Amino acid sequence: MFGFTLAFFSSFGQTFFVGLFGGELRAAFAMSEGVFGSLYSLATLVSGCFVVWLGHLIDRVDLRLYATLVGLGLVAACLSIAAATTIVGLGVSIFALRLSGQGLLSHTAMTSMARYYERSRGMAISIAGLGFPAGEAVLPFAAVTLMQASGWRTTWQLIALIVGVTIVPLTLILLRGHGRRHATHVAAVDATLDPAAAAAPVRRQWTRREVLRDGRFYGLLPAALAPGFIVTGIFLHQPTLVAEKGWTPAWFAACFVGFAASQLPASLLAGGTIDRFGARRLVPLYLVPLIASLLVLAGWRHPAAALFFLVLAGITSGIGGPILGALWAELYGVRHLGSIRALVSALMVFATAGSPAIMGWLIDAEIGMAVLSAACAAGAAAAAVTARLALGQRAGSAASPDS
Repeated sequence: MFGFTLAFFSSFGQTFFVGLFGGELRAAFAMSEGVFGSLYSLATLVSGCFVVWLGHLIDRVDLRLYATLVGLGLVAACLSIAAATTIVGLGVSIFALRLSGQGLLSHTAMTSMARYYERSRGMAISIAGLGFPAGEAVLPFAAVTLMQASGWRTTWQLIALIVGVTIVPLTLILLRGHGRRHATHVAAVDATLDPAAAAAPVRRQWTRREVLRDGRFYGLLPAALAPGFIVTGIFLHQPTLVAEKGWTPAWFAACFVGFAASQLPASLLAGGTIDRFGARRLVPLYLVPLIASLLVLAGWRHPAAALFFLVLAGITSGIGGPILGALWAELYGVRHLGSIRALVSALMVFATAGSPAIMGWLIDAEIGMAVLSAACAAGAAAAAVTARLALGQRAGSAASPDS
């Protein structure tokens, strides 16, 4: 439940949620799509730099303290965005929201599951990952309703209150006994490094520096980053998508239930499959539903297209979290997993930073969402092929561990 809880609360810093406020924020601060997208991209990009620095601390700091501080950071970010009065202040608030929510809460949830569950890693990540669709199912409609009733500033104040009175107590309750769990984990990892240990085979534990010298890593990155890049851009510019298609904002928000509902069975199915066959066999396949969803979005204007798009994209999101969460542990070990995942998380943040600005300026240049969706489908297909080729390679040039 610890991973699930942090994944759920990370929703407040995810683009699908922030994008719900896009129209109000642009109106309040007199911004175009391109300006708002660029501001969002810049804030996200800077937050990604901080994720690299702060994310690796999970390898050194007690998990209870680390998770508590990240949760309090999210509370501060929500209060900040509610109080923003200038574009600069809004940008700083979005930075804090993206860092604490999308960046560090997600990082903490997935890293802790991958680290402490060796034999059932896939299922543990899948169950924790259910917090993402749970947030996507519950929060959009609730946020839109609150915003219509009390305005966007009051809505963010209420979010800060809810997060503040729940996340810290839940963290401390759910991590009772963590000291013993961590000691057992450290002993098990040490055993895999000892050739004389009969209980476990010797297993290499890669450092982040060694990972950066492995060619497979770079071949896998496009597949790892494509969903975040594509979905972030579309979700942030959902008001434009809705207007272009002739849908209503309430209908698109309601369809997020389909996005969440499709993730639930997909995530659980992926977890069991990973534990049986391994994550690396599944990586080239997990983008297929996303590609199909983008083709639907590109070619269909009917309101049902919104539901089909979100359901299919939700399948990729549901299976992608467990697959990618387990993949880095399978390839590179768990001793330095926090540092490695911090790097990947930062790169994902950089990817999600690029798409709002790129799509925003393309929209300002009168390129429609249908064309953008088709181009994204082609890019995702290329990423899947690249991942398949990368997994056919041998481990890269880092031939010996760093001292």
